[in-house]
Amino acid sequence: MPLVALDCEGPITLNDNAFEFAEALIPRGGDFFARVSRYDDYLADVERRPGYKAGDTLRLILPFLKAFGATNRGLREFSRRTLKVLPRAVETLRALNRMVPTFIISTSYRPYLEALCAVSDFPLERVFCTEVDFHLVKLSPAEERELRRMVEEILALPLIEIPSGARTLSDLPPESRRAVEVMERIFWERLPEMESGRFLREVNPVGGREKARALEAALTEAGGPPLYVGDSITDVEALELARERGGGAVAFNANRYALRVAEFYVLSETAEPERLLAEVFLSEGREGLREFVRRAGEGFEAGVVEEAGPDLIPRSEAFRKGVRGESIGALG
Repeated sequence: MPLVALDCEGPITLNDNAFEFAEALIPRGGDFFARVSRYDDYLADVERRPGYKAGDTLRLILPFLKAFGATNRGLREFSRRTLKVLPRAVETLRALNRMVPTFIISTSYRPYLEALCAVSDFPLERVFCTEVDFHLVKLSPAEERELRRMVEEILALPLIEIPSGARTLSDLPPESRRAVEVMERIFWERLPEMESGRFLREVNPVGGREKARALEAALTEAGGPPLYVGDSITDVEALELARERGGGAVAFNANRYALRVAEFYVLSETAEPERLLAEVFLSEGREGLREFVRRAGEGFEAGVVEEAGPDLIPRSEAFRKGVRGESIGALG
């Protein structure tokens, strides 16, 4: 039987929970998160470093969140208090659960997914997400001070610029190369020698290839082919897998990373198209989906990526920022 798998942030919710949690705890935390996230984009998409995957931002920031007072309880309460769902998302999740095996595959921390499941009645056992435990590490006062100094060091760096088509460090502008080199020392030389380096070794975010593995696990349980809906760099491998398995790969209010590998795209201010696409996919399969998106247009825009023209990426990224906000929409 076909199945539906959805990314959480973007297709279901408006938040970037980790970005917002960093912003709440760390002075200029949004700027800090954006710099680490852009470094993540560089490692995952330009250097393509072995052993590194898109979404590992969520482990890189953990030592610094801890240094500024993050706790398990604090993350749970923050996630419940700040959760923002896309209009019609709760109704869409409930409808999908009634019609087809449905899974959420998210890079977000588990407490955020628990908050979503609580308001939508979505079964937590069908969620794949990032496990985190701030009690894993106990910081000494000296290490806490050093981590806070590292935050200032990162904030002093420019936001890394990644030109289109960049494939090596030398393809980046000089100031961006310097920023990469500083972060290399912080994350792979200094942090591993600290107690808080355990976060980097022991936390495994569900992004990139881990999302593809989660989709494989869902396919083992429910069969297939899959309809996968994602929006960012962390969804690339899962979107590719959906296509390989004869399913539907949908980029929803997506950035360039997801659009490069998806077969279909959707621009919508609500989650309603996800239900409509699932209905068509269940009854008519991938080819029926191609015909549906070509004629869709009431209340949302949809289409086949390869037929959309060169302006799709800038249009989609602008729409994404309009729906989710400039800061969150700009994240990879």
